Amino acid sequence: MSAVRTQWASPGCLHSPRFSTRSVKIAVCVKFPATIKTLLLKQSFALTRLLNPPHSLSMSFSSSSCMDGSYAEIVVVRHGETEWNADGRIQGHLDVELNEAGKQQAALVADRLSKEPKISAVYSSDLKRALVTAETIAAKCGGLEVITDPDLRERNLGELQGLVFREAAKFSPKAHKAFLSHRTDQDIPGGGESLGHLFQRCTSSLQRIGNKHKGERVVVVSHGGVIRSLYKRACPNGKSGGKVLNTSVNIFHLCDEEWTIKSWGDVSHLQQTGYLESGFGGDKTSG
Repeated sequence: MSAVRTQWASPGCLHSPRFSTRSVKIAVCVKFPATIKTLLLKQSFALTRLLNPPHSLSMSFSSSSCMDGSYAEIVVVRHGETEWNADGRIQGHLDVELNEAGKQQAALVADRLSKEPKISAVYSSDLKRALVTAETIAAKCGGLEVITDPDLRERNLGELQGLVFREAAKFSPKAHKAFLSHRTDQDIPGGGESLGHLFQRCTSSLQRIGNKHKGERVVVVSHGGVIRSLYKRACPNGKSGGKVLNTSVNIFHLCDEEWTIKSWGDVSHLQQTGYLESGFGGDKTSG
């Protein structure tokens, strides 16, 4: 069985009633083998939310069958914001650095993680925007060395890379059409990857990490497209995990081949700051 807590709707899975405070929505995506367990879970969620502010809510369903320390807890973090994020420019494999907002976001998520249970290792995409975010986290969490893995890179978007998304259809119509396609085997002209290839490489990477770090808590810093693929692996019946905001925290439990999402889209460390939803942060093309 599996469970997902998200700040946005996840169509295609069973949801608890939606609650709204300001502009934030909390929804629960759950799959349980028994109707009774589902009803009890939804009642528990409603009670928990009444006792906790929505931005400090930390859902922990622990629905993995491996509760004896034989699973890995992997904290997947999206990189901080870049100027290209803020401009709506498509990054893909292009190596764009964090802007000042992104550096502040990285510092805030690092401070948060340093106060939580011990981190054993930090992994990252080798692209600068992810690597600098990871290095900031690693320094704050005991001076760990960042392990880079190119398989954690964003999707290669071919001819679309470097274009402002709203102008992509005009400058590269074939690539734009391919990008919008739902076919998993559709490559993007100019050397771009298919969704299927992205899914295979990034889920294989996370599986390797999970196999290596059973009984430990590790951090993985990556990109929006990658994180959506990981969500799809853990919750295949969920149509979308919603926006993946800069430095959002998404916690996965990996027990051999079984993946569970413990929490999703948590940006509570950015509340009360000016770095929550600045610029482009979170759209599916943001990288």
